[in-house]
Formats: sequence, C-alpha cells, structure tokens
Amino acid sequence: MVSRTCFAAAFIAAVLPASFAWPQAWPSKAVRIIVPFAPGGTTDTQARLLARKYTDSLGQAFVVENRAAAGGMIGTEQVIKAPADGYTLLFTSSSLSVNTTLFASKFKFDPTKDLAPVILASSVPLVLTLHPSVPVKSVKELVALSKRHSTGLNAGHNGSGTTSHIALEMMSQQTGAKLVQIPYKGGGPTTIALLSGEVDMCFSTLTTVKPHIEAGKLRGLAVSTKKPSSIMPKLPTMDSMYPGFESDNWFAMFVAAGTPKEIVAKLHDLAAEALKAPEMRDFILRDGGDVVASTPEELGAHLRNEIARYAKVIKAGNIKLD
Repeated sequence: MVSRTCFAAAFIAAVLPASFAWPQAWPSKAVRIIVPFAPGGTTDTQARLLARKYTDSLGQAFVVENRAAAGGMIGTEQVIKAPADGYTLLFTSSSLSVNTTLFASKFKFDPTKDLAPVILASSVPLVLTLHPSVPVKSVKELVALSKRHSTGLNAGHNGSGTTSHIALEMMSQQTGAKLVQIPYKGGGPTTIALLSGEVDMCFSTLTTVKPHIEAGKLRGLAVSTKKPSSIMPKLPTMDSMYPGFESDNWFAMFVAAGTPKEIVAKLHDLAAEALKAPEMRDFILRDGGDVVASTPEELGAHLRNEIARYAKVIKAGNIKLD
C-alpha cells in the first residue's frame, strides 16, 4: 500500500508542469482595492463601503489605496500589470471610457482586453442646468436660442476631458447648438460661474445643482442618463429628445484580465449583495445616483460601447488634454 501511494505521488509530480501549484482558498491574505483618484470623492467612498463588505464576508482585509494621477490611468495601469490572482482590484469611474482615448499616446493598454469586468455599481446623471436669466424652458428652446445668438451661448465645464466637457461637446454635435465652451478648474468654480451669470449653462452633477434648482437660483432642463433620475424624476432625459445622447458618471469594479472566474464571481456576488444594503443604497441616492448592480458581461459590453462612443465625440471635437 505504501509503495503504491509513493508511486502515485511520484507519477503526479512527473506529469504536472513545474509551474503548477495546488489552488489555495481565496483570499488567503490582504486584498488591495486601487482607487485611481484622491480620497473623499464618490469613487473612493463607494470603494470603501464595498471594502467593508468584502472584509466582513471573507475574513481578510480589503484595503483601499488611492493612486490619483493622469485622470485615473496610472492606477488602472497598476492593476493591469498586477498578477491576475484577485489580490489587486480596481474601482474606478466613467473617466476610464473617456481617458482611454485622450491618453492613448501615453498608455499602451486596452481596458476592454486587459481588464476583466466585475460589476457596474452605480450611475449618477449630469443635469443640463441654466442660469435663470436664460429665457427658455426646454432643451429644444435652448438649442434654438443658441443658434439665433450671434456668438452662441456661454457654456462652462469642469476642465478638458471631464464628463461635463464631453457632454457639452456631445450636445453641440448632436443638436447643432452654438456654444462657447469655457473651462474651469473643477465643478465648484463652474457652479459659481453659473450662479453668478458668468456662463449661461453647464452640465453638472445632480447633487451639486439640486439645492440651487430647488431654491430657484438655477433651472434644470434635462438629465444626461437614458433613464430619468429617481431624485428628480420630473426632468426629461436628453435621449428622449435627441436619441443616443447619454453621458453619466458611473462607478465600477474590474480586475486584471485572466483572474480566475470563480474569484470574479465571488467579488460580483458580494458587491451585488452590498448594493442592496441600506447604507450603500442611501449613500448612492444622496449622491444623486441610482444603483445598477450589473453582471460582469453587462459591464464589459457597457465599457466597450462607452469607449467607442466617446472616441467619436473626442475626435469630431478635436478634444485635447490641457
């Protein structure tokens, strides 16, 4: 019996490749979640809420690490270059779908091939917002007014390549609106410029402008998502007037391509469960968003479509980084 056992062990050792290792239960050590932006923002907060769920459910620490640089591309590249073993995760935003084109000359990777999708967690609409002095009550009227204006309407955005910038360019291309685009350094300065009447309009995150709209200091015309916002359901969608118009801030998790499917499935299922929890849902709603909780396949298709759609807008508008 002993000799047979020894023979069997020797046979297995002979036929298995040298690189083979018996699978260990995952996770057997701490897991990093790379957030390619600064601490404190929506991406960071959602990642930390998911990290807490993973830690509680799997008994290993899931630690958020912020790697803010190059519009999120450096942190993304770090995950792509990490071993595909489930110990380095990426939680990022829709900036990935824009910056893949804008940074194409600097980063030689393809997120549709080099990342494996896990889950699209949530989506936050942008609101087409006006200064109350602009004499229109609908998007169609706004477009018509811009065309009648000798130089066009002044439109603020949060900086080159931001979703607020891409949404304005998309509007110009799809509607023919005549806009003078004015960049600011972030959402705060853009909102101040709109409140003061320095610019006529902008696309802003819902939570930024909602208090001002309710106070009558600004006027909301439409949301940029395919579906109406659950926070401001009376606002129509841009897509309902101009089919194909969509530009939102979405938040999603990825891992390096080649990560075992069992690990991807476990990450997805726990995240989907976490997105049902009141704490997570309440945060997303307070941030003006809606829970999505997609499948990995749905996220993969979404990313491919987003990159292709934004690439067309960027190239047609000749958008470059500042």
